[in-house]
Amino acid sequence: MTFHKHALLSLFIAASLGGVVVADASAQTSRSGKASQKADVMFPDATRQEPAAKPSPKVGRKLGKLIDLYNSEDYEQTRSQADEILAAPGANEYDKSLAAQLAAQAAYSLDDNAAAKAYLQQVLQFNGLENNGHYQSMLMLAQLHLADDDYAPGLATLDQFLEQTQSKRPQDLVIKGQALYQAERYQEAIPVLKQAIELSPEPKDNWMQLLLASYAETEQYDEAIAVAEQQVANNPSDKKAKMNLASVYGQAERMDKAAEVLETLRAAGQLTEEREYRQLYITYANMENREADVIAVVGEGIAKGVLKPDYQTYLALAQSYYYSEKIPQAIENWQKAAPLSKDGETYLNLARVLWQEGRVSEAKQAAQQALTKGVRKPEEAKKIINLK
Repeated sequence: MTFHKHALLSLFIAASLGGVVVADASAQTSRSGKASQKADVMFPDATRQEPAAKPSPKVGRKLGKLIDLYNSEDYEQTRSQADEILAAPGANEYDKSLAAQLAAQAAYSLDDNAAAKAYLQQVLQFNGLENNGHYQSMLMLAQLHLADDDYAPGLATLDQFLEQTQSKRPQDLVIKGQALYQAERYQEAIPVLKQAIELSPEPKDNWMQLLLASYAETEQYDEAIAVAEQQVANNPSDKKAKMNLASVYGQAERMDKAAEVLETLRAAGQLTEEREYRQLYITYANMENREADVIAVVGEGIAKGVLKPDYQTYLALAQSYYYSEKIPQAIENWQKAAPLSKDGETYLNLARVLWQEGRVSEAKQAAQQALTKGVRKPEEAKKIINLK
């Protein structure tokens, strides 16, 4: 089971940015430019003592212009104005922290992650924002490191964030679980993800999938199956949850259970993608005496236009017909598969079967084609060619 490496982090970054407040001396101003009441305390258990958030009179007008530029989404000018404030002799820690925070978000909006990270480092260095802004900046810095696959600084910053805020927000814990998963530290990801799920009244489906994938990667299949079965129980009509369950059953080599789930979907007309039909016929191919099922599933998939008549499907049919002792049909499908193979091994198999069936001239021709395309043991092809 695989996940896109940055998909969840992108969502979390977007959510974080949407919650950042932009402050002046008298009011909290959102990105929309509308004044709002003082923001709720996001990190009530934080160990950091909040500084007195006051802009310097010397740069107050510059800060106002900066906020207006940011709220109007003029990100290039936002950065330029922020840089001016950062270099201003009379700017205090608050001025510089706020300028760096807005510059970071502007840089992020311009797809300049390197600059965004540098600005966020300055936010933390100047240490002038209230806890909401300070820790959201720290969290964003961690996420940007992780989005760039910089796992060591990303996880270090994230651990600093969790330690200082004492956050037990499920969405924060999931970011760490996702980061550990991305870093292939699957066993470490499991307890973090479990804690996030347990603390959430409504854990998101993708959190459950991360936990499921972490169990699967560590070959804890019983635990993975339990999570997957629970997902299906919670959402009986969710096709994706059932496909995940079938995949986990397959990884645990419980092919009968995997086939049972997939057949339920097939009977309901819910197998609509090539990979889904392929998953079912490969499941049957890994079971004893289910050749007829492989043939039926492949035939149905091709007839519906869902499966392509390609090398894999022809090979599956050839092998299933062969083990069903339907040799002419097996030969027919090997003949279709062989030209599509990347090497000559399929031609060599075809040559052997043709020879067994007494079709000598065809066997020699197939063996020659095997040599032309390349095989691991060319002497076997030459032996068929030289047989009288």
